[in-house]
Amino acid sequence: MGYPVGGACGCGGYGGYGFGSGFALIIVLFILLIIIGATFVY
Repeated sequence: MGYPVGGACGCGGYGGYGFGSGFALIIVLFILLIIIGATFVY
């Protein structure tokens, strides 16, 4: 994916550290996993 770090992903806090876009993608997937898990719990 060609997303800029801290851009559309909503990971603005990591933008200044120069992490690759793959790291931001992992963060987004982890957040989605938490949301889906919470949905199944409730």
